[in-house]
Amino acid sequence: MQFLKLPLLAAGLICGAVANLANAADAYPSKVITMVVPFPPGGVADTVARPVAAAMEKHLKGSIIIENKGGAGGAIGMGQVARAAPDGYTVLMALSSISIIPEADKVIGRKPLYQMAQLKPVARFTADPTVLVVRADSPWKTLAEFVAAVRSKPGAYSFGSSGNYGTMHVPMEMLKSEAKLHILHVPYTGAAPVVMALLSDQVTALSTGPASVAQHVKAGKLRVLAHWGNQPLAAFPGVPSLKEAGYPVEFAQWSGLFVPAETPDVVVAKLREAAKAAANDPQVRQVMNGAGSPLQYLDTPEFQAYIAEDSKKLKEAVHRIGKVE
Repeated sequence: MQFLKLPLLAAGLICGAVANLANAADAYPSKVITMVVPFPPGGVADTVARPVAAAMEKHLKGSIIIENKGGAGGAIGMGQVARAAPDGYTVLMALSSISIIPEADKVIGRKPLYQMAQLKPVARFTADPTVLVVRADSPWKTLAEFVAAVRSKPGAYSFGSSGNYGTMHVPMEMLKSEAKLHILHVPYTGAAPVVMALLSDQVTALSTGPASVAQHVKAGKLRVLAHWGNQPLAAFPGVPSLKEAGYPVEFAQWSGLFVPAETPDVVVAKLREAAKAAANDPQVRQVMNGAGSPLQYLDTPEFQAYIAEDSKKLKEAVHRIGKVE
């Protein structure tokens, strides 16, 4: 009966593995979770991550710390999570640039710091059209005035971004192409530094999610000229879309939670439940509404489908932009 020992042993190992996995899931989280935000504090991803992490903590009954890991338009932080242990203790709050950067690396002939296949989407929280912003004391009250000024002095004006091919760069390149503008691109390390650069008159304009600039618009320091959406923008009523102005471009800066691709399904399920609880948390909704970026939650299956469609559009945009020095 020796031949029975191997099947029995294999069955025992499988049962043991399943039991260990179940025990690990039951115990999760048994230590602090790190939520990596691949940009400096103050940007859209950071604005979403902090209230969401606080609400997820309550649901998981564990601690979540925010680690801001900026650089390379978000690629450094995203790459860090892509290579992290797939145990649910390192998660990522990313923006739509997550699908742009690997494609941009191909265009410029650089080895990507990560691939989308290394990351698994869990939930989307926001999806805002970016807005075109200038200083409130600028001479431009409308998009038409801004476009006319830039066209009249090619290369004399500039726009800031969070890095080449990021969510503040790609929409401006779309507008540049459609409106035939020659305006200088000045990359920074994240949205917050770019906003500060605009406030201090170091750059002329920027494109960003409403959450990054809403407080400065309300304070009368910045002015919104247009947005990249396809319907009226609740945060800035009365502001026209680029489509309405004759420039057929759209761009949404969304935020979403990701984990390393091999993270066990049982752990992902717990994070998914916590993400949904956060999206339904009144305090999170209040914070995001106040920031001008209302929640537009998508659960895992819907988020996966959304990314597939959005990634295709963004990859096409990157190839239209081509190599950026």
